[in-house]
Amino acid sequence: MQANDTARRAGAPTEHEARAAGHVQTDERARRASAPDRARILILDYGSQYTQLIARRVREAGVYSEIHAPEIAPDRLAAFGASGIILSGGPESVGTENAPTVSDAVAESGVPLLGICYGMQALAEKFGGTVQPSAHREFGYAEVSLASGGGLGNGIRDGLLGGLAGDGGRLKVWMSHGDRVETLPAGFERIASTENAPLAGMADPARHIYGLQFHPEVTHTEHGQTIVERFVRGICGCPDRWTPGNIVTEHIERVRREVGKERVLLGLSGGVDSSVVAALLHAAIGDQLVCVFVDHGLLRLDEGDQVMATFRESLGANVVRVNAEEAFLEALRGVADPEDKRKIIGRKFIEVFEDQAKKLAGVRWLAQGTIYPDVIESAGASTGGKAHVIKSHHNVGGLPERMHLRLVEPLRSLFKDEVRKIGLELGLPPSLVGRHPFPGPGLGVRILGPVRKEYADILRRADHIFVSELLEQGLYDRVSQAFAVFMPVKSVGVMGDGRRYDYVVALRAVETVDFMTARWAHLPYDFLDHVSRRIINEIPGISRVTYDISGKPPATIEWE
Repeated sequence: MQANDTARRAGAPTEHEARAAGHVQTDERARRASAPDRARILILDYGSQYTQLIARRVREAGVYSEIHAPEIAPDRLAAFGASGIILSGGPESVGTENAPTVSDAVAESGVPLLGICYGMQALAEKFGGTVQPSAHREFGYAEVSLASGGGLGNGIRDGLLGGLAGDGGRLKVWMSHGDRVETLPAGFERIASTENAPLAGMADPARHIYGLQFHPEVTHTEHGQTIVERFVRGICGCPDRWTPGNIVTEHIERVRREVGKERVLLGLSGGVDSSVVAALLHAAIGDQLVCVFVDHGLLRLDEGDQVMATFRESLGANVVRVNAEEAFLEALRGVADPEDKRKIIGRKFIEVFEDQAKKLAGVRWLAQGTIYPDVIESAGASTGGKAHVIKSHHNVGGLPERMHLRLVEPLRSLFKDEVRKIGLELGLPPSLVGRHPFPGPGLGVRILGPVRKEYADILRRADHIFVSELLEQGLYDRVSQAFAVFMPVKSVGVMGDGRRYDYVVALRAVETVDFMTARWAHLPYDFLDHVSRRIINEIPGISRVTYDISGKPPATIEWE
């Protein structure tokens, strides 16, 4: 872009204009070779439910990305050093009062811009086009026609969509809009259209500014990932260097610079995030890391022993195990309210953790498994999204300050799928890295009502049978989360010649991409029958097994 700006000031043709005239020829490899190592994409969040998905798609293209608010200050924008900017969709209408706009700093940044849905409309208005409510709104599946087969009216080929639709000239996409661009700004041309949105895509290749009315980031859009890659790697010239190996190397170096020779304390839970933090810190600083594993008695079957085997025996990490089952069960005695249970477990964990930490000398840092979605949700408007309430068991209540420790969060720039990938890169077993999510309070929120050891022991065994059968029959990776729930109600059953009056267990399995919405997993009837018979026959105290077929919404994934 700097070369183009210089050419304009001198009255010479820009790179794009010269290429169109046949004066110069370039290719993507040359652009990438000259791109800086710190190439990054800035994503401005206008309130779309897909904003995090955009960031993930950019990273899947091998390029680092971050989400910020549309109102990002000019100095922060400059400091970020974006190679390109993507403007997300959003629920607002451009013409309404207080609707978010495109700032002068973004419009004049000189880097390639891509507006998606509302982002396209905001760009169109910013540069002099018009946006109006559409008589026919489009939500869901649609087909777009690519203008002139992907070429622009002046004969210049569209570098974003060109050639993607094949001979038919049509692309299957995902739409979600009520407004549409009515007239294009000066210098822009149409690159896509639908029956209801004649201007479903626009481009000003000379300035590398593009807009799409549809969502390339969702899996429903044909060639969506290719479109993202064309923008960030082709148009923005970013090299594909955001890879698991490079991420590990960069984060290890960062940890070493940050903590130096000082000791670091980590509360190890055995979950994916804390396990990857432990492996990363161990690779970076070795014996300077001290892990405290608080076994609260609400873990899955044999999980405590598995955690110790993985980190102490396999990785050689320094792990201190604290068996605190009795203390947690006593604190939970008679407590039935789910939120009260979460808070009690969180407070007790901090109490036990702090007590153990006092016995350790020379610790100066506290490590946590914060990941990027936590940062986005916690920061709320500072990153562009709306603030969400983080579950109470994630709130450490100023633990670093109370313990007079500095905080190190090695994973705070990573999405969950990236955490899993670098976990494998660090040598953690796939069985650990690929585990389904498990709540911080453990089985405490999968036991309805008061928590008792008897209930936890029954639930542990039932959950183990369910999950082990999913693994055995190749179904585990086909569902996103699966677990058992204990209900403290009794149901009449028959075994042999006698009647039984025992407890009920519910099985839950869901399929989801982002855990914001989910559908119940349609597991085979024969499989469910087999699991039910195993649970009832092998675990004393259970007379009935049910299967939860509720979606999210209206239900949540967890029961409490």
